[in-house]
Amino acid sequence: MTDKLNVLTICGSLRKGSYNALIARALPALAPQGMTFTQAPPFGIMPLYDFDLQAEKGFPASVTAFADAIRAADGVIILTPEYNYSIPGALKNAIDWVSRLPDQPFAGKPFAIQSAATGLLGGARAQYHLRPILVGLDALVLNKPEVIVNFVKNKIDETKGELTDEATRDMIKQQLASFGKFIATVGGKR
Repeated sequence: MTDKLNVLTICGSLRKGSYNALIARALPALAPQGMTFTQAPPFGIMPLYDFDLQAEKGFPASVTAFADAIRAADGVIILTPEYNYSIPGALKNAIDWVSRLPDQPFAGKPFAIQSAATGLLGGARAQYHLRPILVGLDALVLNKPEVIVNFVKNKIDETKGELTDEATRDMIKQQLASFGKFIATVGGKR
């Protein structure tokens, strides 16, 4: 891994008490030395993607800020819940907007995926929908190790806002170490 890697985190949930946001906040303590994290600009304020809107008014400032954050990062981690067997609509909307920009920022950018959910599958189906979306945009997606946090309520302390489960913490450490090597191998900035 290079001396310093800036990783952008995108939380797919808009919920204030999001479990995925809690895990995103835990990443710095679990990361290898030299890996830092920046939270993505908000995307819940983006209007629903509509080509007519794009043609009439151009790209909203929220879209360009989100795209600029992706471009500036060495790599991106998307942490997402699962909504109805897939990714949240607001996350998909943000991806749709940003993918329409000229100099599309997903292409050639290293990505990792994490998910946390209260059920048995821990958001796995959301990951399996997100992966082909990213691949279709020519993102470089880390395949393994996967981070799928099932029964997340049993693995956190909501009062303190902490990830407490050691097996989950170790799994995340392994993924972050692999992601650092992946970024160094494929290159993170264009």
